[in-house]
This record gives sequence, C-alpha cells and structure tokens, in this order.
Amino acid sequence: MPEVDPSVPAREWQLSEEGRRRCVLLAREVSAYDPVAVVTSREPKAIETGQILAEGLGVACATAGGLQEHERPWTPWEGRKAFEDKVARFFERPESLVFGEETADQAGRRFRAALEEVLQRHGQGNLAVVSHGTVMTLLVAGSNQIDPFGFWQSLGLPAVVVLAVPGYRLVDAIRQANGCA
Repeated sequence: MPEVDPSVPAREWQLSEEGRRRCVLLAREVSAYDPVAVVTSREPKAIETGQILAEGLGVACATAGGLQEHERPWTPWEGRKAFEDKVARFFERPESLVFGEETADQAGRRFRAALEEVLQRHGQGNLAVVSHGTVMTLLVAGSNQIDPFGFWQSLGLPAVVVLAVPGYRLVDAIRQANGCA
C-alpha cells in the first residue's frame, strides 16, 4: 500500500506505514515458495517492498530495469473510480494509447522482456519479483486466457502471483497476504 500523494507521479510514491507492515506479513506467505533472491522494479515502493521481503526471507535483493508499472507519470490522480475506469479501457483496448505513455501491448512486451532477462540472469531457483498490478496482470492474463480487468480488480495490496516458467502458467494467486485485511 503506497502513501498516495496526488502532487507527485505514482511511480515516485513510497510505502505507507500500513504497506510496510503488510510487507512483513508478505514475507511469511512468500517463504513457502523458497525464493533464492528478490528482484524489484526501480520504483521506490517496489524497492522498499523488496527490501522488507528480502530481509524477512534472508535473501539478497536487487533491482532491474523494465519491471516498472505502465508508464503514466503525468496522469493526475483523480480518485479510485476514475483510475479504475481508465484501467478498464486500458485492458479493453490494448493496442490503443488510452492513458499514460504506453499502450497495454507496449507495456506488456516491455515487462515480459525484462522478466525474461531477469530469469536468464538468475538461473536456477525460485525468484520473488516485486512489480506492479497492471503489468503483472498483462503477463498473467496474456499467458493464461484470464480476463485482465477482473484479475486486476481481484488483487489486493500486497498480492502474490506464482507462475511456472517457461510459459508463465498461473500456479497460484494469493490475492492478499494473510493478515493484511
């Protein structure tokens, strides 16, 4: 859960106190998958999440380019409802520039390429990748024939998506870590 500050782009938001608390609980959920490392996007809230997660798991944490959220730095925060309406259109028209600086197709290709590079670099073992809701949804929905908007709406903060590679088959989705309600 970020500390929402409408005066700055969402990609610059930090975690809230509640968000940091939830990351500690998230580490307990993720430990069942025995990750060997945590890799995060370069956005502050993802880095902070990854650092807390890595500390709780006793593994290293690193950042990687290309894992960031759909590029929309100049999109003003107009409240949850307006944002959800934009995201619905984003998923409905993936080839069109609906809002922000990338189409859903562009964001999805960028994210997939970055994730594949991360997986190649890290070799064996499970990874915990800390990323963002819309790009994660693009990968999961595109690889599993799932309604993207419905999936995106179902995710809490934080959520865990477990994927089998290659192919990114959805193995499990923890819509919100236990104790985070």
